[in-house]
Amino acid sequence: MQRRLVAARESRRVLEEQVETWNDALEDMRIRTLVSETPQLQADYNELSKHVVAARTELQRRSVEVENLVRERDELLREWVPKDEHG
Repeated sequence: MQRRLVAARESRRVLEEQVETWNDALEDMRIRTLVSETPQLQADYNELSKHVVAARTELQRRSVEVENLVRERDELLREWVPKDEHG
């Protein structure tokens, strides 16, 4: 359980960094698209925008996964009864 939680948190952290980078690139491309108004740049912007939306959706899914794993772990810990020295 703990390994799954650690892996899910790490996966979410990496995706958060990627989304942040893509958001910056998208904002930069949005400004260049407004200035240049070329069809190719607009198409590139639209394509990147689709990827960012998909990445944000995946980030939300991973966040829910982490929340569920934490909840599951906490429930298991509440139910756990340590054994005494006699078994």
